[in-house]
Amino acid sequence: MELRDLRTFATVARTLNFRRTSECLNTAQSTISARIAGLEEELGTRLFDRLGARVVLTEAGSRLLGYAQKMLDLEDEARTWIMDGAEVRGSLTVRVPESLCVHRMGGAIRSFREQFPLIKLSFITCTLDGLEKDLRLGVTDLAFVYMDAVKAADLQVECLGVEPLVLASAAGHPMARRANVTPEAFQGASLLLAKGDCSYRRMFEELLAEAGVETGVGMEFSSLAALGLCLSAGMGITILPEVAVRGGLRDGSWSVLSWQGEALETGILMIRHREKWLSPPLRAFMELARTGISASLHA
Repeated sequence: MELRDLRTFATVARTLNFRRTSECLNTAQSTISARIAGLEEELGTRLFDRLGARVVLTEAGSRLLGYAQKMLDLEDEARTWIMDGAEVRGSLTVRVPESLCVHRMGGAIRSFREQFPLIKLSFITCTLDGLEKDLRLGVTDLAFVYMDAVKAADLQVECLGVEPLVLASAAGHPMARRANVTPEAFQGASLLLAKGDCSYRRMFEELLAEAGVETGVGMEFSSLAALGLCLSAGMGITILPEVAVRGGLRDGSWSVLSWQGEALETGILMIRHREKWLSPPLRAFMELARTGISASLHA
């Protein structure tokens, strides 16, 4: 097995798309297909199932990915030490919640780009579904999540701070005029929520369920911008990090509800696999994220 073919395989496994892989590697799509076919022939097994336009890893492909990533990490480590002082090249794939990336990590990203201009950064909106598996397989180098705890012996979890959460509505929404908003006030209310695996969304839904509250038919979004448009239009109520609603409060389009229930907050966790090699770029990004998020929380 050649490292070139393993890198191609790992990129296809990350993108699950041969066209995007060819763009990432600046290689013809026919070459990508030929490398994967050659690797499958060499190993005597299929690594991907082609389901129409979709590509999915087979069980054998999932097993190979972990080993491939370790070999590629070792190559990167050797290259870094041998070059010693030359400009570092490579890539980092980071999974991070949209609101955290937008409102807390701008300085870290800017500083990283200045230090490592030849490192390709890929940011993927963080969902809990499949996250631990991707970290173990090396598909994701580093992840940030809004959660209070993640328990997994092979993952290194670091809490970077506590993110305050708020309940928000359009400024003219009837709930915005209430002096005391309790869980019972959400009976039959329409909620505008981030995707189902958003941890703070789950926390709020569980809180309402414990109070015996049944909300009305709401809406679910994968984009905070789309959620914000519907919020401004008075179509429901949402729960978001406090930092994410400041713009709407400044222009007067949104209001924060006078919540009287238990404090709404969530931890900000940084997660990596314990065996993941801390390359200079990865180590630097982690430190910049620690510093930047901490400073933002205390600003």
